[in-house]
Amino acid sequence: MTRRRLVVGNWKLHKSVAESVAFVDSLRGTLAERLPCDVAIAPTFLALDAVHKALAGSSVQLAAQHCYHESAGAYTGEVSALLLRDVGCVYCIVGHSERRQLFGETDEHVAQKTRALLHHGLVPILCVGETLMQRDSGQAEQVVLDQLGVAMDGLCMEDAARVVVAYEPVWAIGTGYTAAPGDAQAMHRRIRLALDELFGSASEGQRIIYGGSVKPENAAELLALPDVDGALVGGASLNVESFVAIASAAN
Repeated sequence: MTRRRLVVGNWKLHKSVAESVAFVDSLRGTLAERLPCDVAIAPTFLALDAVHKALAGSSVQLAAQHCYHESAGAYTGEVSALLLRDVGCVYCIVGHSERRQLFGETDEHVAQKTRALLHHGLVPILCVGETLMQRDSGQAEQVVLDQLGVAMDGLCMEDAARVVVAYEPVWAIGTGYTAAPGDAQAMHRRIRLALDELFGSASEGQRIIYGGSVKPENAAELLALPDVDGALVGGASLNVESFVAIASAAN
């Protein structure tokens, strides 16, 4: 089954509102009108509205980096999936290793957010991945499958199929190291098989993307792998030329 690839730029805590809009203007002038893949960018919360307006009429879609699982209430500082939809988001990243490590988010937190996003019609980009210590001790596969299982628990097949899974080996994020193509393909295939076990063969149409120091130099090799359906791009997404080069490799 042919799966249309997805390339997402996660800007993390970078770019002012003005810088974000300038990036979009440059991106729209650089990207081909007919993209070889779906493209989304995830700016900071404060830039979401301005970026959404700057993307108007473009095929590039808007993503958020985080959400809270409740729709409204006394949750100071949080942003709901409902509000993200209202500002024009199509996707939202959940379970990123930085949220897990720096902000104490658990597998259950990630599951709650995943369900909230689906409930409000957004597409979760569900991040799963192991640390270097876990990989060296032979636990990588089990860690990834445990994270996946908790996040997907209780979902119906239709909702599960809407989730984009992002495999991001924690040891490769922002380090310059990238999983060897064979290792990336093996984990992506194992994730797909696990989804088959949970929900049936519908996973053959489900997108599983790779995150972890993706850059123009390695994008083509990674995106050519049979079970790698795109990329979650960090640092390389902050530069228009490098981001366009990665998206262009996803053909």
